[in-house]
Amino acid sequence: MEERLVLCGSNYYEQKYYFNEKVFGRLPQQIKEELQIMCVLFTEDVGGALFLEFDPAEGLLLRTECDENDLLYDEIGSVLKAKALQQDKQEFLESLELYYRAVVLGQTGNKA
Repeated sequence: MEERLVLCGSNYYEQKYYFNEKVFGRLPQQIKEELQIMCVLFTEDVGGALFLEFDPAEGLLLRTECDENDLLYDEIGSVLKAKALQQDKQEFLESLELYYRAVVLGQTGNKA
């Protein structure tokens, strides 16, 4: 079974943003910037960390996590914000998933 592949992520604690340039470096600069803004704003608002990951079976996933000692982190709020983000950016995220399936996995046609 193939493992999840991280597209990008932001970490509030370390004040860092990560983009998987090795696999997704051919994405247009505007898309890369949109991803960075989206992830950084999320973690600035909620705290913790946000990762956009591709799972071959499930597609694009937004995963949040926090340090176990972070008493200010609102786990329920982060899940709700992630769902709202998925709704607000639905077309953008679906396009990224199509790119992943076509370019990275080499699939053609619809999800099977």
